[in-house]
Amino acid sequence: MSETIPNRKIIHIDMDAFFASVEQMDNPALRGKPIAVGGAENRGVVAAASYEARKFGVRSAISGVLAKKNCPDIIFVRPRFDRYKEISNKIQKIFHEYTDLVEPLSLDEAYLDVTINKKGNPSATLLAQEIRLRILNEVGLTASAGISVNKFVAKIASDFNKPNGQKTVNPDEVIPFLEVLPIRKFYGVGKVTTEKMYQLGIFSGLELKSKSLEFLEKHFGKSGNFYYNVVRGIHNSEVKSDRITKSVAAEHTFDVNLSSEIFMLEQLDNIATSLEKRLKKDHIAGKTITLKIKYSDFTQQTRSKTLAYFISDKGLILETVKELLFQERMKDSVRLLGISLSNLNTEEKKTVVVQLKFAF
Repeated sequence: MSETIPNRKIIHIDMDAFFASVEQMDNPALRGKPIAVGGAENRGVVAAASYEARKFGVRSAISGVLAKKNCPDIIFVRPRFDRYKEISNKIQKIFHEYTDLVEPLSLDEAYLDVTINKKGNPSATLLAQEIRLRILNEVGLTASAGISVNKFVAKIASDFNKPNGQKTVNPDEVIPFLEVLPIRKFYGVGKVTTEKMYQLGIFSGLELKSKSLEFLEKHFGKSGNFYYNVVRGIHNSEVKSDRITKSVAAEHTFDVNLSSEIFMLEQLDNIATSLEKRLKKDHIAGKTITLKIKYSDFTQQTRSKTLAYFISDKGLILETVKELLFQERMKDSVRLLGISLSNLNTEEKKTVVVQLKFAF
């Protein structure tokens, strides 16, 4: 297999502790202090942590209880997603002044293909510096960036000089960069896969590269082909300016566990209302309704049903959700309920990307 690397210029911009940084920007009293967005002490999960809190092991996705244990002085802040979206939109506008090939991954990160850009600047490195400076001056927040020939390497590189830094991996540096990279830092290799690779004697990119395609497919199935290619710098996924939404969801974690279906139905009505607003706003409908249930012991269960037609109406969604709720008995009290709609009426659009060679 050829190891030719396409000469695209991809920037991955990642805002630094975005939710927490917005809170500290808007409230000077929080600056320099360990804060956690979300994750109240008695219930909930941390959505983001400031760098001051991260020093104590507080990070996103851990419980508020653990955050408080790790950092007794932690300050919990209620999330303000409307505000985060407002700030994100300002940042997105800056991106689009440089290229129309912008692929948001979330409110706080995006890929930009600047192979051909609106500024006529052949240096992706200088463009990344300029974009980060504009975000700082116009929005008031810091961002980090990774610059390379594809999305995979750019994503990894953006994490190297955080916060408020950037790293460029030039075309001739891609292979050496990946060979010395610890396998746990490969984007797309999670904890379980990392442990499995360790057991197979794979600790770095070089050791991953030494394995044959047959070996990797044997041990990792379809993902084996992905690992075989990316460690050779081959990742041809395009920056898609209009990513297709595959599902829309709304959920809620309760302060007190629910043990009665009657109380659950009340909450599901509220959740369905939130879901309907999002669907109507974006003109989305779907056929598959999924009920998500997380029990008090933190085990999770999903129940789904696919209809023969697209729906976005709250009444029709709730009708199916009720059916799923009573499909079988609850095994325990419930701490979280969620509803998602998938199998949507969105169609993927093809984007043609012209690949040209420029000096990085």
